[in-house]
Amino acid sequence: MQWTGLNELREKFLEYFESKEHLRLPSFSLIPQGDNSLLLINSGMAPMKKYFTGEVEPPRRRVTTCQKCIRTGDIENVGYTDRHGTYFEMLGNFSFGDYFKREAISFAWEFFTQVLEMPKEKLYISVYENDDEAWNIWTKEIGVEESHMKRLGKEDNFWEHGSGPCGPCSEIYFDRGEKHGCGKPTCGVGCDCDRFVEVWNLVFSQFNNDGHGNYTDLVQKNIDTGMGLERLACVMQDVDNLFLVDTVQNIMKKITEIAGVHYGDDPKKDVSLRVITDHIRSTVFMIGDGVLPSNEGRGYVLRRLLRRASRHGKLLGIQGAFLKDVVDTVIQENEKAYPELLEKRETIKKIVSFEEESFQKTIDQGMALLNDLIDKADSKVFSGDNAFTLNDTYGFPLDLTKEILAERGMQVDEERFRQLMQEQRERARSARKDAGADAWKGEGSAASGLEETVFTGYTQMEGEGKVTAIIQNGQRVDSAAEGAEVSVVLDTTPFYGEGGGQVGDTGILEAEGVSVDVVDTSKHEGVYLHRAVVSEGSLRVGDVLAAKVDSARREAIMRNHTAAHLLQAALRKVLGDHVEQAGQLVNDRHVRFDFTHFSALTPEELLQVEELVNREILQAVPVSVQEMGIEEARKSGAMALFGEKYGDVVRVVSVEDGFSKELCGGTHMDNTARLGLFKIVSESSVASGVRRIEGVTGLGVLALLSTQAATLLDAARSMKVVNPMELPLHAQQMMAQLKEKDKEIESLNAKLAQNRLEGVFQNAQEVDGVKVVFALLSGTGSDALRALCDKAKERPEAIAAVFAGVSGGKATLAAACSKAAQQKGLKAGVLVKEVAQLCGGNGGGRPDFAMAGAKDQSKLDDALAAVPELVKKQIG
Repeated sequence: MQWTGLNELREKFLEYFESKEHLRLPSFSLIPQGDNSLLLINSGMAPMKKYFTGEVEPPRRRVTTCQKCIRTGDIENVGYTDRHGTYFEMLGNFSFGDYFKREAISFAWEFFTQVLEMPKEKLYISVYENDDEAWNIWTKEIGVEESHMKRLGKEDNFWEHGSGPCGPCSEIYFDRGEKHGCGKPTCGVGCDCDRFVEVWNLVFSQFNNDGHGNYTDLVQKNIDTGMGLERLACVMQDVDNLFLVDTVQNIMKKITEIAGVHYGDDPKKDVSLRVITDHIRSTVFMIGDGVLPSNEGRGYVLRRLLRRASRHGKLLGIQGAFLKDVVDTVIQENEKAYPELLEKRETIKKIVSFEEESFQKTIDQGMALLNDLIDKADSKVFSGDNAFTLNDTYGFPLDLTKEILAERGMQVDEERFRQLMQEQRERARSARKDAGADAWKGEGSAASGLEETVFTGYTQMEGEGKVTAIIQNGQRVDSAAEGAEVSVVLDTTPFYGEGGGQVGDTGILEAEGVSVDVVDTSKHEGVYLHRAVVSEGSLRVGDVLAAKVDSARREAIMRNHTAAHLLQAALRKVLGDHVEQAGQLVNDRHVRFDFTHFSALTPEELLQVEELVNREILQAVPVSVQEMGIEEARKSGAMALFGEKYGDVVRVVSVEDGFSKELCGGTHMDNTARLGLFKIVSESSVASGVRRIEGVTGLGVLALLSTQAATLLDAARSMKVVNPMELPLHAQQMMAQLKEKDKEIESLNAKLAQNRLEGVFQNAQEVDGVKVVFALLSGTGSDALRALCDKAKERPEAIAAVFAGVSGGKATLAAACSKAAQQKGLKAGVLVKEVAQLCGGNGGGRPDFAMAGAKDQSKLDDALAAVPELVKKQIG
């Protein structure tokens, strides 16, 4: 058995099973596709569930993979043990109704003993206690001695997860030798010590569990095996833990180089080195697969890993952001197997850098507050209110607070924390409530039970429809008189019902003597509701009406919807494939597109995006729509909105030069040229990791240009500029003049402060060798007070000064203590706080200068009069 590198082991495994007629598949994304039961892929078989259940036909009946996996259930243990990690790779060979136990066992034995040349005497086998078939294959066909075999119970050697396919397992163990054992006579497979390491698990999926403990044979028997690549590397490289495996150790060496420490010298520093090494591996692969930091779901997992790694960097004494510098090493160690990491290197580094720097801006303040609160805590239970403040104000996740507290032997009041979080969610939910949307709920319920409306609006904007229901005030009625506000249901309509971010159509429903103005259209379980006002005549159920969509408005909406598709494609080309739609609104005025991205776009990036969209418009590319099966659509490369539910048949909207292809149920222009032009109006932040672009097309661009031209003219007139094109020059000149005036004002304020100070000093009181100065100055703001205090504290004698200023209805207190006064024990922060409390306020600051607010202005005179006594108290 020879030392073998991790990358070489991966390739040997995959090549071996290719030689056994297995199709080598690349690792599936860490983001589960079409499986909402998982947050992240956590095993080799997880992405292939549908192959095992028969829902989807596998590409071949024999498959082999090396699958990227993330598990964070034991994240608190990462770094503190040799074994725990959040990222790992799982080697596997799979059979979907092809070979079964005999071949799976034979393949495993041959790979270990002939390809890797593991000594047979070092290998031990466990089988399910009732699986005589597997026992006989191992002992009678493979030739493993019974002394190297062990039967284990259901808990250890039977794989099942509720109802569904299940079966017995057979596990292969490697004996690392007596030096790793516990020394007990009973030491063997299943012992808790580190001698016998489980390396490979062969799962024989042969039964179906009905959920009540009843097992029947599966028609199609499957093989699912899993072997941790890092664990195999530990065996082949004869190292004690995954952090000593070659590729992982190389990443750690980069971190030790940055930190200036050595692994193995200090147990506490070793914990931090292991945490950072593991978490940066997970981070790189998660971002590489399109996960972005956020406050929920898999984005929160990523953010938690990044912040935990960043904090442990600080514990090692690393100053500033450093994780981006380790990204290159992670990619270098993995690029042969995962070349996509190399392609996404810059994007990964940008995201890591942005997230770490954002966290570092708050972590110092947060840590200082947390340490202060811990020092003041009078019990081992940390306040849930304080934990919430740390989370809400300083971005400290509860998990990080808990981890820091655990290091001090404390725990947090999680019940109170979660109560406060729930109250915050409810406040946010209340703020988001839309009374108009609530009003529609009754109408939707009233539409239940009706046949689905036939929508014809993809190909026409006019048609006929029979009134099948009239809903008024949430109730079905038979008729509606002139002036009534109703929702009309037709059996057939060209009106688009709001959905997928596209607003509903408006227009007219009419017949002889009847006219109905449609002000909006929505859908409820396939029934289209035309929200309308009866403007003429009386409307009855059974009437046949001519339905006419406001075509000019609809075409404007279609232009903006097609622009949204072009915009998403352009953003992905400029920023990277991590960009995903996070919401959109398409109406006749503009397109509002929300997307995942980690930072504000630069002016250059916005210009690139805008130019790419307009190039597609100017090239007059046809836009086609096809209906096809969901799997066919995905294979064709059509983008789908993650988490959205799609039917078996979907609409695929394609810009025919390949620029964009998306699943979409909305309406679109048939050629990009019909958009006219596209102009970005704004780019902003919506939430952490989500940006928003608003843009206009067609006549909207003309309206925008007209508004901007009018604004320029108004500005030019205000600044008395004849030619608006000269505005920038005049603005620069004006700013220069204002700066000069600011300097003059600053100089005058300084002189004024000096004069005021001289006047006030004439009334100074002597208190134990300190000149005490205090005054109420009407019409004086905080800047002037600060200037007065600066002059006071610069004086060589012992000075204690307190000034109150009232400006704009607001009262402010400022205090200063010169160096000589401080030497006598005086502190401006303490002094101003005590004065402020006498008039209902509070505040504090440094020993030499501090400010505070005063709520009750009527008590200012009395508060200032108390200054000499407060000074005497401090000195005494």
